[in-house]
Amino acid sequence: MTAYALAHLHTPTTNEDVLTYLERIGATLTPFGGEFIVHGPQVEVREGEWPGTVVIIAFPDLDAARSWYDSPEYQEILHLRTDHIAGSAILFDGVRAGHDPAKMAAAIRAAR
Repeated sequence: MTAYALAHLHTPTTNEDVLTYLERIGATLTPFGGEFIVHGPQVEVREGEWPGTVVIIAFPDLDAARSWYDSPEYQEILHLRTDHIAGSAILFDGVRAGHDPAKMAAAIRAAR
């Protein structure tokens, strides 16, 4: 099942460290099958608050996402972003093909 890394970057900024991070992150993704799905667009907020922007990276599975994040290569450059940009990062599974939220609701109702 495809898994994702999502970063909500609250205070996106550009400086030499961030540019170096951007130059190097691609090479850290390749061994784990990671690829950018979304990378820093202007967001249109429809509900709540969302300061900043978002980054989403897809991986073949959650183990690959974890292995990438924990890899020495990524950990070596991570501070180049986190020292300058406040934000949050999460890893999570996607849904299986054919995901049906109505069936999900029925299963939750049945379990109650």
